[in-house]
Amino acid sequence: MKFSISEKPKKDTFIALFQLLKGCTNAIKLIFNPDYIYIQGMDKSHVCLFDIKIVASWFASYELDDEDKQELCIDVNSFSTILSINQDSNTMIVHHENEDDALCIDFINEKNIKGEFNRHFHMPLVDVEMDLLHIPDVEYDAEFTVNSKKICEIISQLTLFGDTMEIKCTEETIDLISSGVLGKMLVNIPIDDLAEYGINEGETVELAYSISYIHKMCATTKLAGEMSFSISASYPMRIKYDLGNESYVTFYLAPKI
Repeated sequence: MKFSISEKPKKDTFIALFQLLKGCTNAIKLIFNPDYIYIQGMDKSHVCLFDIKIVASWFASYELDDEDKQELCIDVNSFSTILSINQDSNTMIVHHENEDDALCIDFINEKNIKGEFNRHFHMPLVDVEMDLLHIPDVEYDAEFTVNSKKICEIISQLTLFGDTMEIKCTEETIDLISSGVLGKMLVNIPIDDLAEYGINEGETVELAYSISYIHKMCATTKLAGEMSFSISASYPMRIKYDLGNESYVTFYLAPKI
């Protein structure tokens, strides 16, 4: 197995993804298919589920032979630390040989820039038992897409006022509310400021979620310029980053009762 990333924006996205995941879990299983890499898992408290797919065409190169291992378990903190050493001008190469008990990460100076040196890392694999969950396609009561930087800033501010974020959606507006000892913060988001919005005519959707978990899911703005939120009283909230090329990072979080 071998894949590489050479474009700086995609390297930044890949690095940001694992920085985000290390706030959720200690270890993950990478599942390799001929056409894509798939990652699924839950946070340490089994409250939040993440579901990730990165297609082969998203990478600069992607190779998977029939005899290659289809699943590798890695320590997220170690992997994230190694990725953070990347230099902007380097090509990132991740590869694994079948008999090896380590994942190899190389940062290669393919442009032969003077003063830039190749770096090579061996990271031990870990043993983790993980069962994949089936995630059905469902119809949500309300869905909206918003600028990532703006919503991450708002959620960070809401965490200062309480541990719960209430979401109220109507045909005209979306309200985000948090309250506690400091008082109450209410953010009103006009529909015209959203990239996309959908709700049943005449309906009002009001739900509450743990703001600390939402904050973890929104800890970076480098995955995508926009984030999509889907909420329903019957299903966990879905937060989705579209990486392009049919690749995505999705989180699911059950509402507070």
